[in-house]
Amino acid sequence: MANAHSHDGHGHDDSHGSVKSYAIGFILSVILTIIPFGLVMYPSLPKAMTLWIVLAFAVIQVLVHLVYFLHLDRSAAQRNNVIAFVFAALVIVLLVGLSLWIMFSIHTVMMAH
Repeated sequence: MANAHSHDGHGHDDSHGSVKSYAIGFILSVILTIIPFGLVMYPSLPKAMTLWIVLAFAVIQVLVHLVYFLHLDRSAAQRNNVIAFVFAALVIVLLVGLSLWIMFSIHTVMMAH
């Protein structure tokens, strides 16, 4: 039985990351935080463009965190985790998006009367 558990993929391999991997993730996270912060604190672009840039940087930062800190990748070992994450993200997007759509529709109908 002990031998069966020694090759289950939970050994000490590079899937848990290294100091270099965490350092790269940290540096990217800091950069992806400072740039939108600077755009908001020192506005030089139109508000709509700033909003889209901040949202884009937020999505990129989520991907950086998933790859460098949570070690999600396209490997066969991580496939189930990636599928579960994508499903959870889809559910959240649908719940939030549809809720906002419903609230906007209700507000529009209420203001028309």
